[in-house]
This record gives sequence, structure tokens and C-alpha cells, in this order.
Amino acid sequence: MDRRDYLLRKIGFALLTLAAMLVFNFMLFRVLPGDPAKLLVRDPRLGRQAQERIRRDFGLDKPTWLNTQGSQVEVRAAQIDLLAEPTTDSEPVGQAAQGERLDYLGRSADGEWVEVLQYNAQGRIAAQGWLLADQGRVHINLLDSQFFAYLRNLLKGDMGVSFSLRRDVADLLTERVGRTVLLLVGGEIIAIIVGCTLGLLAAWRRGTHLDAGLLTVGLISWALPTFWLGLILLILARGRLPIGGMVTAGLHHANPLEYWLDVGKHLILPTLTMAIVYMGEYMLIMRSAVLEVFSEDYILVAKAKGLNTWRIIKNHALKNAAPPLVTIIALTLGYTVGGAIQVETVFSWPGIGRLIYDAVTKRDYPVLQGAFLLLAVSVILANLVADLLYSVLDPRVKPD
Repeated sequence: MDRRDYLLRKIGFALLTLAAMLVFNFMLFRVLPGDPAKLLVRDPRLGRQAQERIRRDFGLDKPTWLNTQGSQVEVRAAQIDLLAEPTTDSEPVGQAAQGERLDYLGRSADGEWVEVLQYNAQGRIAAQGWLLADQGRVHINLLDSQFFAYLRNLLKGDMGVSFSLRRDVADLLTERVGRTVLLLVGGEIIAIIVGCTLGLLAAWRRGTHLDAGLLTVGLISWALPTFWLGLILLILARGRLPIGGMVTAGLHHANPLEYWLDVGKHLILPTLTMAIVYMGEYMLIMRSAVLEVFSEDYILVAKAKGLNTWRIIKNHALKNAAPPLVTIIALTLGYTVGGAIQVETVFSWPGIGRLIYDAVTKRDYPVLQGAFLLLAVSVILANLVADLLYSVLDPRVKPD
């Protein structure tokens, strides 16, 4: 298999993973307990009609997967009255003409009546009422469901409207993603530099007290819960560093420099939390990779030639230890986006993680779907990049 076929195969697997993720992403938030319509308006006086109107506005009245009940009702009779209740002596709430199409809402218990929704010329609800089943013809559209509406909107670049914030989800994610990237870049750069340096130092001094100490530090760092470490740093830094938010509340910044200095102060604690947690992983991987290289025969040959330790590390060890390390870094970058949820929640950092936390508490499906789609795509792309980089960095890896 040549490089082109290898690339196409990897991209194909990535697309299949993305398709499976879309189904899971949609399904995951539908199994959460709670009614979004009630959570949107926390008012005990919210009546049934108001809840139904909220469900219709956000498409929650549609079946979840396939619409086997009906999507529209075509009026057969010349002109009929839409009744307030499914009884012949009920008061009319509107009129419908022959051939007019009404939205299907449901059937009565005995199946003799159909509940419909009528819209006016401006697209607003004109009437909601009942008609006899033989006065209209129910049209079934299997694709008229929440899932296929979700897919259609994604293909158009529309992620929906937030239930709670009443804003476009794509705009919300665009606004927040830059803040999360700002946090992640700083934490990852520090973690990579410090972790790789300590891992290299531990491998160089293998078997010494320094190696044992660094190995202990790396294991502890890797095992620390992110939220716990964030809380500890928050307690220790209270009164010395900003402990929440992105900028100081109520502070007027005279120029952009003052603004970014303020942002930098607020970044210290969350960035340090991210760096400490991921530093241990990079240190342990670097140490393991370099030790494996040190056991190779060409390292013994280099030592026999009289090359000093630094030159052996620089010209031989680092180059051969790079592929596994680069792979781990690429994969970790994808998962770090999800790990930022805990850090942003602890430090009230207004990024993607905080947005996800707020959306979970409010059952805001569109925001959760959009945010997790972004996280999943980042992980899939990171895996794809890792696969491609590995074959490029290590010529011994042949596409099969």
C-alpha cells in the first residue's frame, strides 16, 4: 500500500468515527433526566400550553429518531372548523380550507380525532385545534424527526439556538473557543518543555536518587485529579493572585496592554494547573522512550567511538525518541480540550468547558451537542494527525 492509499484509508476511518460520534452525541443528551421545557422557564405557573409552545419552538415535539406517526395533515373537506376539544360540540378556534396542510400534533385516545397546528402567512401559529380523522389525510415523513433535523442543520452549518441563552450555538462556541485555546496553549507549552526536560534528565541519570525523585514527582503529577489540584492552588493563592474569571470585574482598562496584563494574571493559576497535571505524563513517556533508545546497539557504538553523553543524547537519543513522544502529544492535545472543563469550572474561566458545565445544569441540548461535537472532532483530528506524523517521523513504520 502506498502513501496515498494509506492516507485515504486513515481519512476514511476518521469519517466513520465522526459518523458514529454524531449518532452518539445526539443520543447522549436525550437520555438525561429532566424536561428541558420546564428547565428553560423555572416558573411553577408554567402551564401545559406554554410548555408545548416551547417544545414546538425548539423542535422537541418531534419524534426522536423516525417519525412514524405523521408530520402533516392535508384537509379533505371543503371548509372545516378547528375545534378546541375533540368533541363535536366544542367551540371552534379556527378554520381550514380544502387542500390546506396543517402540522400534525397527535391523535385522540379513540383515534377518531387529529390534533393539528395552523400557521398564518407570517409563519406564526394561528390556531391549534382538533378535526375529525376522516376530514384530513395524515402524511408520514420518516425523516421529520429531531435526529434528521439535527443532521440537516449541521450540513448547513447551523448548530441550533441555545435553549437558555437564546443565542446561536455557533456564535457561542466561536466566542468561547479562543479563550479555551489561550488556556490550553499556555498549559501545554509549559507541560511539554518541563516534562520533556525532566524526563530526559531522569533517563540520563537512571538509577540515581535524582531519577527516583523525578519519577516520584512524575507519578504524583500524573495521578493528581485536575479539579482537586485547581482547588488547592486556588486556596494557596488566595489574596495573591486572581482566583476566578478572565479579567477583574469592574476594572476599566485604559489600553490593550493593560487588558492583556490583567488576562495574564488570571491565566496563571488555571495554566499552572493544566501544566502540572500533563507534565507528569510527558515526563514519564520521555524517560521511557529515551531509556529504550539507550539500550540500542548503535548507542553502545557511539559510546565506543568516544562521543560524550550530551552529543549522544542530541544526535541519537532525541531523534529516535521523538516519534512516540510526538504521538502522545498529538493525542493528548485532543483530550486536553475535554480536561479543560474541570479547570474552567474551578476558576470560572469563560471558555468551552464552563459553557458545557452551565449547559448540563440547564439541559441545553443544542449547546451540549455543539460543544461535544467540537471536542470529538478535535480528538479525531488529533488521532489522524498522530497516525500520519508517526509514519513520517519514523521511516521504519510502513503503511500496510
